Amino acid sequence: MKLKTALTIAGSDCSGGAGIQADLKTFSANGVFGMSVVTSVVAENTSRVISVENISTNVIADQIDAVFEDIRVDAVKVGMLSDCDRMNIVADKLNRYQPRHVVIDPVMVAKGGHALMEQDALDTLIRRIIPLATVLTPNIPETEAITGISVHTPDDMKRAAELISSMGAKSVLIKGGHLSGDALDIFYDGSSFTEFCSKRIDTPNTHGTGCTYSSAIAAQLAKGAELKAAVAAAKKYVTTAIEHSLELGRGHGPTNHFYELYVKGNLI
Repeated sequence: MKLKTALTIAGSDCSGGAGIQADLKTFSANGVFGMSVVTSVVAENTSRVISVENISTNVIADQIDAVFEDIRVDAVKVGMLSDCDRMNIVADKLNRYQPRHVVIDPVMVAKGGHALMEQDALDTLIRRIIPLATVLTPNIPETEAITGISVHTPDDMKRAAELISSMGAKSVLIKGGHLSGDALDIFYDGSSFTEFCSKRIDTPNTHGTGCTYSSAIAAQLAKGAELKAAVAAAKKYVTTAIEHSLELGRGHGPTNHFYELYVKGNLI
């Protein structure tokens, strides 16, 4: 069987817990060959974002071409797109190459609260990026920004998922980590809802969980899993990574992307 591949198109994280670095670790832990297109270089650590420098649209386009012209891409994960220009070039290229699976994590704010997407880019995100999604994976604040409604309950999550689906996403996974109680995520495939729930883990070390979750879904889709099965496997993977998170840094430490491999010798 040929090794499956996944491409991440996202910003970097020099501290290694989120962004491109987390995506590549997740791809490896889930048994696929990872490739990357860097959209922005982010100087950040577990406590704060110091600065962001966007990569030119020409270089972003060239990176995407370099991958697709040479290597089969089984799934794409899209993360940080800081502004309209970067969204438009990524949308243009994905429309050209038509990858089978596109998992989009609409990154808006870093864990420490620093904005990673310009406010005036929201309309472009909705018009050009969301319709590309095989799965869109917003957290609660991102869901509220995209839909314009307040989300406090599972019913609110379901209503928001239907709204996002109407914007063109094939399926939507609303992540409930910002709410109280168990970690409940709600998946909507355009016709029915599925709930994925795990016990909430009491830890501050959740840096990069959104990146990790979405990348795990992309990896599972690359390997041929159906949508619900891909989300279920990714939910299990990210929960384990959080449960065994790492005490690194002075802020929100990273998850443990390779716990299963290091401790049990297992690829997910």
